[in-house]
Amino acid sequence: MQLTLLWPGLHQARVMYDFAAEPGNNELTVNEGEIITITNPDVGGGWLEGRNSKGERGLVPTDYVEILPSDGKDPFSCGNSVADQAFLDSLSASAAQANSSAANSNNQVSSGNDPWSAWSSSKSGNWDSTDGWGAKPEGAAAQRNTSNNWDTAFGHPQAYQGPATAGDDDDWDEDWDDPKAAAPYFKDSEAAEAGAAQRGNSRAGSSSMKLPLNKFPGFAKPGMEQYLLAKQLAKPKEKIPIIVGDYGPMWVYPTSTFDCVVADPRKGSKMYGLKSYIEYQLTPTNTNRSVNHRYKHFDWLYERLLVKFGSAIPIPSLPDKQVTGRFEEEFIKMRMERLQAWVTRMCRHPVISESEVFQQFLNFRDEKEWKTGKRKAEKDELVGVMIFSTMEPEAPDLDLLEIEQKCDAVGKFTKAMDDGVKELLTVGQEHWKRCTGPLPKEYQKIGKALQSLATVFSSSGYQGETDLNAAITEAGKTYEEIAGLVAEQPKKDLHFLMECNHEYKGFLGCFPDIIGAHKAAIEKVKESDKLVATSKITPQDKQNMVKRVGTMSYALQAEMNHFHSNRIYDYNSVIRLYLEQQVQFYETIAEKLRQALGRFPVM
Repeated sequence: MQLTLLWPGLHQARVMYDFAAEPGNNELTVNEGEIITITNPDVGGGWLEGRNSKGERGLVPTDYVEILPSDGKDPFSCGNSVADQAFLDSLSASAAQANSSAANSNNQVSSGNDPWSAWSSSKSGNWDSTDGWGAKPEGAAAQRNTSNNWDTAFGHPQAYQGPATAGDDDDWDEDWDDPKAAAPYFKDSEAAEAGAAQRGNSRAGSSSMKLPLNKFPGFAKPGMEQYLLAKQLAKPKEKIPIIVGDYGPMWVYPTSTFDCVVADPRKGSKMYGLKSYIEYQLTPTNTNRSVNHRYKHFDWLYERLLVKFGSAIPIPSLPDKQVTGRFEEEFIKMRMERLQAWVTRMCRHPVISESEVFQQFLNFRDEKEWKTGKRKAEKDELVGVMIFSTMEPEAPDLDLLEIEQKCDAVGKFTKAMDDGVKELLTVGQEHWKRCTGPLPKEYQKIGKALQSLATVFSSSGYQGETDLNAAITEAGKTYEEIAGLVAEQPKKDLHFLMECNHEYKGFLGCFPDIIGAHKAAIEKVKESDKLVATSKITPQDKQNMVKRVGTMSYALQAEMNHFHSNRIYDYNSVIRLYLEQQVQFYETIAEKLRQALGRFPVM
């Protein structure tokens, strides 16, 4: 957002959200309700300069303040682009309603030991609709819940700034996007839902936002009808083949696969050092040539993949953004770990990994090539349901009943798995809290009680109990050591199980929109008999519709086969790791207890 001063002079603003300044970053700490004087409304990058009542000056996020009118009108006007306003206008009423209710949900918990406190009860997709999975046409009220509250679940009122244009390439990648900067690192589930809803009117790349896919080009009803009823689909240059393998329809996998290593986070600055950001180095294993990207670039890639492939392929969202503490070592490490997981997922997908936009993201050679590829991706017309026009199943046509049965089967499985994943996340969250809180304290109490008992025994003056008292003391120390082991163990095993479940919760949160698009297409075909009877379409048009819905069905089956193969591999790996670490953990405890037992004299 850019503020344009309509007449000279200083103006005041009311602070709407607490903001804690980053040390050494020329920022100003302000509190909700405080009145500040704006000394420079157009610093750039979503910041303004203000002065508080103490005379202190510094930068404050533009969207944290409300300009106070001097004559009944705001002295500043918002300079959003036409694309920005069009996107905002297209957001669904349900998102707006969620945004208003989100303001009332801001409970906080001190969850430093519980990184998943925001996961357990946040909704995954639109599973709570009447029939349980995307029954509304084109998912009209369905909202994509990427449900990845990976870092924080803060909401932010900043308007989505839309695709970058030729004039804003140098200013599109600010690395902040959250309100309530003074809020704790983790929030409870209710606050997470609030943040998710509020961010629905914010950045498209937000991990916890709910994006209505039907508001993107190619997702709305005209897009569906354009695909189903087109007399002849244009032959696109890009082709996505689907073949029939041992387990049914499947994507064609590339002959050589690759991964991408996310590493070497470095702090950079812009605006003459006024603003800082973190840049990550990405090195594809097939080229071994590194490129650098900021979080905003990942954010842009997520949006492009969602717009292009989201009706056919689940695109899990990114770890969320954060203002305060974003340069702290622990946060940088966690974000890098989760960006690594996200990029690896994209590399493992045979369609995404070979797509032009993803390849360009990893392999651009200079800034000019990056900007050219970026603009080309933003002008891509094969988005939404039109992506199915690029797919060519090498398989016989399906009848409508079989198509509907396949769709129902996918919906039932993904809904059931979503429930199972949420249950495991809830149990894991509770276990994490217990292991890092009450349980170690219980072991510590036992240890201290034993040592206190040994001290009392030693005061008896009896000569024959020295060995016993020493053994009891050591047993007490052993229990204190066990307390430390218990507190640290979740980081060695439960952490990875929870991360895996959280990734799949993100995947599963995408399926209501996908299923909704398929069910809408099926309904269109069912209605086609009436259209044929009234001569609005020809029998050949109806036949084409069935064939194209069949293509959608083959794509859904191919994606599910990819999903299942990854699911089996991932859960086999992560549960094996969990059990191996658990065995090692209990063996370590058992060995310590044996050593403590060996110190006791045999009577």
